[in-house]
Amino acid sequence: MATKTVQLEIKRQASPDAASDWERFEVEWRPGLNVTSALMDIALNPVTADGRPTTPVTYDSNCLEEICGSCAMRINGKARMACSTLIENIEQPVRIEPLSKFPLVRDLQVDRSVLFENLKAVKAWVPIDGTYDLGPGPRVFPQEQEVSYPLSNCISCTCCMEVCPQFTEETGFVGAATIAQVRLFNNHPTGSVLKEERLRALAGDGGIQECGFAQNCVEVCPKQLPLTNAISDVSRDVLIQKAKDCLRG
Repeated sequence: MATKTVQLEIKRQASPDAASDWERFEVEWRPGLNVTSALMDIALNPVTADGRPTTPVTYDSNCLEEICGSCAMRINGKARMACSTLIENIEQPVRIEPLSKFPLVRDLQVDRSVLFENLKAVKAWVPIDGTYDLGPGPRVFPQEQEVSYPLSNCISCTCCMEVCPQFTEETGFVGAATIAQVRLFNNHPTGSVLKEERLRALAGDGGIQECGFAQNCVEVCPKQLPLTNAISDVSRDVLIQKAKDCLRG
């Protein structure tokens, strides 16, 4: 009985300045095989489908269970998580490319540090001084927890930024993930102490006014975050904050 195989076409690029090309690989199929597992099989035997020795494919991966967000890449033209994309559910040959909106490092690995710079710009954290005991934290009602919990599931995969038509070098748009975290931390009783600073940050260049409400982000989000709701809510809050600042001035 012939062994069932999987055909993969992977875009390779040794460095940001090197020329790119495509290499074709063939790995043995097995039930539950996902894209990350296929890349691991290639690493064990880095030989192309036509028998030419090559190097293992470079990519980011960590948790293997759609929690860390590191293995985001374009699979058959769509931004997906490699660890949760089952080979049996997609067409072959499987075409794998790096995300296109971020600086390339090598092969499928890109530099997504822009997201973390954006999160720092909006102070996406709960400010707590850990040098002494603050006692019990503020109580949060279950109804408020139900609103905030989905936003806390963001895994920083940047799929939403990859598919956003407004996320470009020209606009400097912070993207849906950052805006959703502003909504999350502004909802928190302790985090809300920085609410005005976060809203002012989003009122500036690259802020929420750059969003075109294409809604691509909510369609592609692997954790099904209510991104468009968060953007709408924060957009309202930014306008209110701008009005308050004008009256104060």
